[in-house]
Amino acid sequence: MSSRDPELFGLVNISITFDVEVWCGGWRNLDSSFPGSFQRYVYGDGPAGYALPKTLEWMNEFGLQGVFFLEPLFSYRFGIEPLQEIVDLILGAGQEVQLHLHPEWSDEASPALVARGSAKRPYMYQYPFEQQVELIARGIEALLLCGVPRPTVFRAGSYACNRDTYRALAANEIWVDSSLNTAYLGSGEDLGHAERSNIPCLIEGVTQVPVTVFRDGMGRMRHWQVGAVGFAESVHLIQRAADKGYAHLVLVSHNFEMLVPGKSKTDPIVARRFRKLCSWLADHADRFPTTSLTAQLPAAKWVPGELKLPLSATVPRLSAQIARRLFEKL
Repeated sequence: MSSRDPELFGLVNISITFDVEVWCGGWRNLDSSFPGSFQRYVYGDGPAGYALPKTLEWMNEFGLQGVFFLEPLFSYRFGIEPLQEIVDLILGAGQEVQLHLHPEWSDEASPALVARGSAKRPYMYQYPFEQQVELIARGIEALLLCGVPRPTVFRAGSYACNRDTYRALAANEIWVDSSLNTAYLGSGEDLGHAERSNIPCLIEGVTQVPVTVFRDGMGRMRHWQVGAVGFAESVHLIQRAADKGYAHLVLVSHNFEMLVPGKSKTDPIVARRFRKLCSWLADHADRFPTTSLTAQLPAAKWVPGELKLPLSATVPRLSAQIARRLFEKL
């Protein structure tokens, strides 16, 4: 095209998605380690810590809509009360809860949610179709018990979906999914080339809205995640997507993303990056509105090309990483 059609270029809907989950650092001594793990993953270093409360605070401060994919299967081991606490935080902030599953919790329940395998199975694609149907149904059941409106969108833990996942979602009448991440090994590997794209498409009757992937300034394939992508890269990515005619982008984060890995204290680099991005999106909401994945998504006018960023966009992140490593050695 030699000229820009304003109906094709410029407006890009952005879904800011959060995978909300609790881990215990392993599978031994779960009952004794869960209270401390819950505190860290949900609150960080306190009730106003830089975990879920701060995330919700900043989303609302800047008037942004998010999609909070909540993992509920842990409640079949530890009871519904911890899950209810997380639900109350998210819904109380006026944000949206959808379904996220890490199926390795299924054999920690008593009784197990599905027939146990010979070894721990952490990925949805390791379960046959019938068991995926059951796991999704049990996840829906747990969220409904906590007062969540019936989930209409799904994301598999570790993006580990396969074709049976989409068939299982359809069997549970969930018609939108955001599991596909083509930068991740094991995500949708049995899907066709056209289905493993960077734009929404139909798979087994389910609308797949993939996590946005791109090549950074070093030529490496990355997915768009707050903790892994610099602020300058995010801005370049959004603007490049608008220029190429993308209609929709999906950003990933987690409830613990602003914490130092393995600790409860704040990671100032990631926290600053996330706040800057929230502020930038608020300032540019006319061109780049944040949207729910349940909203009717605009169809791409054609299949846009690969998203590639210049080196200048990636250098600030690399510089920050080097500075962090030097500081940690002091």
